[in-house]
Amino acid sequence: MTEQGTRISDKSLRLKRRLKQRKPKFVRPESWRYVRLKENWRRPRGLDHKVRLKYDGWPPGAGIGYRSPKSTRGIHPSGYQEVLVYTIEDLKTINPKIQVIRIAHTVGKRKKARILAEAKKKRVRVLNVKEAKGAVKEEEEPAQEKLEKEEIKEETEESKKAERKPAKRKKRTEKQ
Repeated sequence: MTEQGTRISDKSLRLKRRLKQRKPKFVRPESWRYVRLKENWRRPRGLDHKVRLKYDGWPPGAGIGYRSPKSTRGIHPSGYQEVLVYTIEDLKTINPKIQVIRIAHTVGKRKKARILAEAKKKRVRVLNVKEAKGAVKEEEEPAQEKLEKEEIKEETEESKKAERKPAKRKKRTEKQ
């Protein structure tokens, strides 16, 4: 990585983006010919295989030359290093100047809300915050306010019931 305490420069990120656009989509040779072969890449190992021998007219094979620049490997497109977080304790090791967090998908709503609150205090950027917005609203509301709201609801429901007049019953008429 680069100097400690700084994020990746925009120049190297632009270079990575440009190289990624040039890189072909590597497909398994002969996958277009046989239905039984999926498109996911498999290295050709045959003696006379055209892709392995790099014949003209055959698709390119994956190789070391298509690798991204060393300075930008494992870096999020924003320029920060991405760290997967499972607990609040994981946030203690985060450096907000060079790292951002992604909350693991196995973390529940309650813990996710706590992690988000702690990240906000430490001013750490969260990448998958959209998923947790609903959870934050539920957790932010203090317990006392919830109790007051429930009491008000109960009072209004009771007053509505008292105001209602008993419904008149219709008399049954015998069919003739």
